[in-house]
Amino acid sequence: MRNVADHPTDALGWFRFARQQRRRQLEAGLQVGEWASQISHLVHMLQRERGASNIWLCSGGQLFVREVPFCIAQSDEQIAALRQRLALPDPIINAAIAGRLACALWYLDALPALRSRIQARSIEPEAAMAQFSQSIGHLLSIVPEANDTLDDANLARALTALYSFMQGKELAGQERAIGAMGFTRGDFSDPLRQMLVDRIDGQQRCFGTFIALAAPELAAEFREQGEASREMEQLRRIACTRLPPDEETAGLAVRWFALQTQRLDKLRETEERLIAVLQQAAQAQLHQETENNEPDEAAFSRWVQDHACQEEPAALDRHLLPLVRQQARQLETLTRQLASLQETLEERKVIDKAKSLLIRHQQLSEEQAWQQLRKLAMDQNKRMVEIARAMLSVADLWPITPKE
Repeated sequence: MRNVADHPTDALGWFRFARQQRRRQLEAGLQVGEWASQISHLVHMLQRERGASNIWLCSGGQLFVREVPFCIAQSDEQIAALRQRLALPDPIINAAIAGRLACALWYLDALPALRSRIQARSIEPEAAMAQFSQSIGHLLSIVPEANDTLDDANLARALTALYSFMQGKELAGQERAIGAMGFTRGDFSDPLRQMLVDRIDGQQRCFGTFIALAAPELAAEFREQGEASREMEQLRRIACTRLPPDEETAGLAVRWFALQTQRLDKLRETEERLIAVLQQAAQAQLHQETENNEPDEAAFSRWVQDHACQEEPAALDRHLLPLVRQQARQLETLTRQLASLQETLEERKVIDKAKSLLIRHQQLSEEQAWQQLRKLAMDQNKRMVEIARAMLSVADLWPITPKE
């Protein structure tokens, strides 16, 4: 807490205070860059583990037998590095960042249990993907919260370009995982196909924001290396229409994963350069502030003259934080949609099992079994899945007489 005696009382005193705060902001900018780099490394490894796990699950443990343990080891290495950093005090961690960190760590703590279920093949790929995506989403959400620690327009602009890019990369990672499921199974259901389309559209919006904010050379690098290749676009069209019956879908899955991984690795390189731009901007301005030995009175006089004729900041710079918040909400919405889809798929499986039970014991047709479940649900004012679960829980005790 600042001492009352140090409280500014005149214009020059407030100017000195402003210079001190600016130095702190620039130092925070350097730390934000370090945080972003650490999170970026961990997210990249979790993205790869998510995609590899999906292929392994969908292939019944036949594909990516060696790749999954390798991905796990890389993820764990980055998780250990994050925990080591968290053991040190960090002035940029405000209440919002601390809350996001708590959620991220909760999901990271749940990773061993998730991996055990994947290894036992006791979890559906959609559920595994949803849990990975929630972990990644909470990690990524730390980056826009750091924008609260930055007042400098150039640093806020660089951070917004970085977060937009990181979010686009995560949607590309989700695209890889979704496509891996469909190609490995040899089928893209309508919900799965819609999820794929949503991720492709989301990437375009995020990368569009990045291009508008980033330096021209970084935007050009993305267009050259980060855009989807022609072969990837062909596989997208196959996934978004219908798989040919004579295609070797396992081969398509491996090829899809390889192409998407190559692209994500290129995106990772650009991401590192964006982080470097943020840190270099903060470092250059901090160096200029530190090396400036101009007396406060002279510096204040020049500062007043410079700002007397300064134009109104561009709307883009003044509204960067709301833009970042909006993009963070979009990613959270897509993650919730994935979890909702998984819940729907699980409920459908329970209902199908109950239908099979009725078909087997009462010799009903599939349509008759469905109608009976529906009638029971309506009579008891309950959801059909609740009736199905109750039916399955006592299936072994039913004294059901086969229908004559």
